[in-house]
Amino acid sequence: MPDWLPEVAAAVIAAVLAITLHEAAHGYAALWLGDDTAKRAGRISINPLRHVDPVGTLILPGVMVAGQLLAIGHVQGVFGWAKPVPVDIWRLRNPRWGMVLVAAAGPAMNAALAVAAALLVHLVVAGENLLGPDLAWFLARICVLSVLTNLVLGLFNLLPLPPLDGGRILVGILPRGPAMAVARLEPYGIMIVLLGLFILPMAIPSWNPMDIFLREVVQPAFEFVVAITGHEDGR
Repeated sequence: MPDWLPEVAAAVIAAVLAITLHEAAHGYAALWLGDDTAKRAGRISINPLRHVDPVGTLILPGVMVAGQLLAIGHVQGVFGWAKPVPVDIWRLRNPRWGMVLVAAAGPAMNAALAVAAALLVHLVVAGENLLGPDLAWFLARICVLSVLTNLVLGLFNLLPLPPLDGGRILVGILPRGPAMAVARLEPYGIMIVLLGLFILPMAIPSWNPMDIFLREVVQPAFEFVVAITGHEDGR
């Protein structure tokens, strides 16, 4: 077996779980709040194939994994996205605040998964003798990458730009005029994100917002999760 295969497999499993459950959480929240559009579309599912976006679920995570393996020999984290879950805001019992809750459900799921993955490390360590060192390492690696991937995905989605969840939350809490102005950015949101985070840094070496995001936002969040789940020594 190639040395890199377990690392890639662990990264893929972590990313698929994070993205799939993030999207499923949106659908469940919408259903709970009165809109069954996602259910009728078959999107309230833990089957990852129902949520696959060719670019966000396959190409971008694949490039990130390959790039990290080539550059540093291991995977530090993976980012991606799935097809948006369809939500009919006017079917929600309270359209404005309902959409805020639906949008918040995805990052909330990622936060819960990050904590759960960190707690599972304790079980893996306790069962190492039963599992064997290789399987224990693989399961622990999935857990660690799950913490990182869920934090990256959840926190990134809280950026206040539609169609990211943070943008939709912002539209729901702003007064009508500013909310409509922010909402009009939705058709261009993904292009703005790709331009600002991935394309401009190639042209402007000193512009690296993703590095700032990982260092100033994700790293403190990771350290917080590690601390509250009893990994005071960082393991």
